[in-house]
Amino acid sequence: MNQQGHMASYGQPQPGYQGYQQFGYNSQHTAGVPTSQYGPYNGPVQGYQPTAVPQGPLRPTSEAAPTSLPPSTAAQSTAYNQYGQGDIQNGPAMSDQMQRFPVSQSYMPGSQPMPYQQYAPPASNAQQLPNQMAAMQISGSTSNAPPPVSQSYGPPTSHRQTTGPAAYTQYSTPPQNIPSNIPQSGNPPQHPFPGQSAPVTTFTSPPTSTGLTGMNLPPPPGVPRPTAMHGPPLPGQSQIGFPPSQPPSGHYPPQPNHRPAGPQPGMPGVVPGPPTQGFQVHPTQPSQGFIPQQNGSFGQMRAPQPNYAAPYTGAPTYSSQPQPQQKRLDPDSIPSPQLNELPPQQKTRHRIDPDAIPSPIQVIEDDKSNRGSEPFSTGVRGQVPPLVTTDFVVKDQGNSSPRFIRCAAYNLPCTSDMAKQCQVPLTAVIKPLATLPADEAPPYIVDHGKTGPIRCNRCKAYMCPYMQFIEGGRRFQCAFCSCVTEVLPHYFQHLDHTGKRMDYYDRPELSLGSYEFLATVDYCKNNKIPNPPAFIFMIDVSYNALKSGLVHLLCEELKSLLDYLPREGNAEESAIRVGFVTYNKVLHFYNVKSSLAQPQMMVVSDIADMFVPLLDGFLVNVNESRAVINSLLEQIPEMFADTRETETVFGPVIQAGLEALKAAECAGKLFIFHSTLPLAEAPGKLKNRDDKKLINTDKEKVLFQPQTSFYNNLAKECVAQGCSVDLFLFPNQYVDVATLGLVTYQTGGSIYKYTYFQAQADGERFLNDLHRDVRKVIGFDSVMRVRTSTGIRATDFFGSFYMSNTTDVELAALDCDKAITVEFKHDDKLNEDNGAQIQCALLYTSCSGQRRLRIHNLSLNCCTQLADLYRNCETDTLINYFVKLAYRGVLSNPTKTVRDTLINQSAQILACYRKNCASPSSAGQLILPECMKLLPVYLNCVLKSDVLQPGAEVSTDDRAYIRQLITSMDVAETNVFFYPRLLPVHKMDVDSDDFPMAIRCSEERLSKGGIYLLENGLNLFIWVGMNTQHDLIQSIFNVQSFGQIDSALATLPMLDNPYSKKLRSMVDMIRAQRPRFMKLMIVKQDDKMELLFKHFLMEDKSVNGGASYVDFLCHMHKEIRQLLS
Repeated sequence: MNQQGHMASYGQPQPGYQGYQQFGYNSQHTAGVPTSQYGPYNGPVQGYQPTAVPQGPLRPTSEAAPTSLPPSTAAQSTAYNQYGQGDIQNGPAMSDQMQRFPVSQSYMPGSQPMPYQQYAPPASNAQQLPNQMAAMQISGSTSNAPPPVSQSYGPPTSHRQTTGPAAYTQYSTPPQNIPSNIPQSGNPPQHPFPGQSAPVTTFTSPPTSTGLTGMNLPPPPGVPRPTAMHGPPLPGQSQIGFPPSQPPSGHYPPQPNHRPAGPQPGMPGVVPGPPTQGFQVHPTQPSQGFIPQQNGSFGQMRAPQPNYAAPYTGAPTYSSQPQPQQKRLDPDSIPSPQLNELPPQQKTRHRIDPDAIPSPIQVIEDDKSNRGSEPFSTGVRGQVPPLVTTDFVVKDQGNSSPRFIRCAAYNLPCTSDMAKQCQVPLTAVIKPLATLPADEAPPYIVDHGKTGPIRCNRCKAYMCPYMQFIEGGRRFQCAFCSCVTEVLPHYFQHLDHTGKRMDYYDRPELSLGSYEFLATVDYCKNNKIPNPPAFIFMIDVSYNALKSGLVHLLCEELKSLLDYLPREGNAEESAIRVGFVTYNKVLHFYNVKSSLAQPQMMVVSDIADMFVPLLDGFLVNVNESRAVINSLLEQIPEMFADTRETETVFGPVIQAGLEALKAAECAGKLFIFHSTLPLAEAPGKLKNRDDKKLINTDKEKVLFQPQTSFYNNLAKECVAQGCSVDLFLFPNQYVDVATLGLVTYQTGGSIYKYTYFQAQADGERFLNDLHRDVRKVIGFDSVMRVRTSTGIRATDFFGSFYMSNTTDVELAALDCDKAITVEFKHDDKLNEDNGAQIQCALLYTSCSGQRRLRIHNLSLNCCTQLADLYRNCETDTLINYFVKLAYRGVLSNPTKTVRDTLINQSAQILACYRKNCASPSSAGQLILPECMKLLPVYLNCVLKSDVLQPGAEVSTDDRAYIRQLITSMDVAETNVFFYPRLLPVHKMDVDSDDFPMAIRCSEERLSKGGIYLLENGLNLFIWVGMNTQHDLIQSIFNVQSFGQIDSALATLPMLDNPYSKKLRSMVDMIRAQRPRFMKLMIVKQDDKMELLFKHFLMEDKSVNGGASYVDFLCHMHKEIRQLLS
């Protein structure tokens, strides 16, 4: 069997613990909420009639907590149908014996809906019970380490704690008395209620299983309740183990998975230190750096963790000795109300403890603490870099920085059969012009003079650290195609005793992963050195644009903004020339030649055949024409102040800019500021085709496709000229972003959208975006090619670009924010010794008109064992690929098909791991590879996104806009977009530069007495709980109480106190980390805006039918089991 990789494993949907009610916002069942796409949660399924959740007889909470069944008790049990509320869920009556297949569960038709699942008496011995319960395994194991003692978790022990870690107890019966003759066949276990699959128990002897034991089943009627317990203490009992969970008091009713009570350490994970009584895990090998310890998960895999160099000795081993209890976070340390004090609809059902499933926050924090302090040196082949959420310094030692290239797998399968078997996509996300932090040097520029860069004769790969010099340095062998090439005399250098050139460290192309070559005239269009590029500002002056204040605001800002055009290195002024056009139904060109006293306007009304009416004086140097330009910018708002023209054109505007760049024989960028659907008679005229009725039908894909082929053809012309289009939209209604954004998308441009724009409210966001857009590093007239060593080749590309052949990614412009995702496929076998090499070469024109080549190189390992592949994956990059694949898929498939495809491929990836890399264990255990344990939570975020599963309030334009933005996002941006960052502001340390530690994106993590900041790269919220301390409200908002806070605030008041300063600096730092300016929204608890805020709490069930994280994890488990069976 393959050596097993790291894993964390989690519990299985099982009988007896399923359908708790699905809660909407504030724990109330949301009426009219569409059902989720997963039948097992809340869709009608075979044999289940949806009915209201009946409230059965309630067991008094003072009664002794149910505990583990000793074998003697189990033997007496004949039926398990008298469970109290919360121990058993609703479901159909079943006549079949409750036995279990080692396969996925199916729903069996029941005769009628029953308030509680009634199991028929089992076959004469009650020894089947253990087998019906598959452990939800929270620990992992390796083949070469002793497996941990069996552990599992089940429903909480007492009604008083509907959630939380009190659910974990350990059987006190001696293992040798546990029956082992358990049939493995018969009818599959039934899901009693299509709401939630449940963790159940496994009974096994210590050395043989790798699950968590300890589910508490209440004894059947007539059987005295055993007294052995490790659950929460009843009144008068002492506490051993976890404290009972306590949801926030006050407005929020208790939620199914509230955080447990206790002191609040800095992070929502398990506090280091001795663990709770009742868990036994054999020590495994020391982990290499990364502790895969989850929020409330117990003793995950501690075998060698890939990619972490220094051994970490702090992984605790769990034993059954009484230990100090673990502390975990709780929003408010307030006791939870007794269950019988709650109104009936709020008596929540037992469910999987969210702290016991993989926590994104825990993984992020562990990576920060293990890998954030040391520099990441790129010298070792196939190293997995720190996560994108970790702040680290890169030392380039021969492989490109992960800021430029990130891969989904750093250990590629040697054969295509192995790649097909595991289904892990071989992809890289490449960001060729990525901005580097101040403490990292930009790529060196290498000038080889007139001969140009040194290249392989056959495959044309550029000189890089992987090339092998032979014959005393007179020739080199290519690492990509193995061809031998003569070294040119001027490039010759002797080799040292190791075969390295003597000038190895003096030449960036021999010792670094990323560098630039100055390109010769052979790399230029028509063999001519290019002219410096131009920026053309094209301003909509129709009625809407003037009424909103856009034109006045923009013209005022451009006066100062033109001082910040991109410039080369230490150049005193930018070489970029500028031009101006205004338009509504006709176009107005402006002559701003420096010799004129006043600007001159020329009107082109023949928009069917667009031409530029002037050549000299249209594109000018800013400094030379400063006075004329300022005069023009002052006059434009006045000239059109009384306009009543509401119709606009759009196609001719792009054509005009393109023609101007052609006439000037240069590349450049058009900045178009546009407000309405182009309805005027002109080329590229559009009609309003918005139709909400198409959502969730086979015709939905039409909404994402352009209306006309006109813009497709126009985009091709723009790319050929090196004309990129940045589009700023200011719509008050539908503008067909899917069509208008097409040219932007195919020319490598950026799109910005400000719905219902008002200068006063949205001006700050727009001007910040405009400043950054104009100033950012950009390469014009670019072509990118990805070369690979023999065995794999680049087969698919995702991003904002145009391709006229299968290898060249053509970009009219490429800026520092744009990433391109590349997929590789096998075309031959790979070799473990040689590994696999990737070289990305970007040819572009700099802002000064200099032609350059930027080269990025990366070498990866290859493996013949699946365990090695799964040990060296990067989930964030995998999700970046999946989301781009899905968002392209919606152009040609119904969204449901796209979602199902994603789920299926992810289930295949995890099932392959389970089958080939995990040690044998019950099919009821969900076992995830350590590197991919966040795949389910992140995948669920993608599936619930507005593009794939829109709510009624999401417009067609918004979906097209998000779809286009994400297509060119890098890994860090998709990571925070799909799983937002949620920071508890009330816990910030005003004396420290650090942010407070993030918490998980779930409503039950919010405390009524807290203030939270949520950001996802596009949105920024501050949520204020109604019980927040008045002092804190005063310090931040400068008002006395919660009720006086103004929700309409777009900026925080500038107050002279540490809390205000710290929060404002946090907001500024977060904005600086993201490519787009995020407008701040203040959300008060129970305010109408709270629904929008909750849309970003990605672990919760969404109003539009998206599953909660817990539900989806169980759904994924079901899919995996079906594949395994």
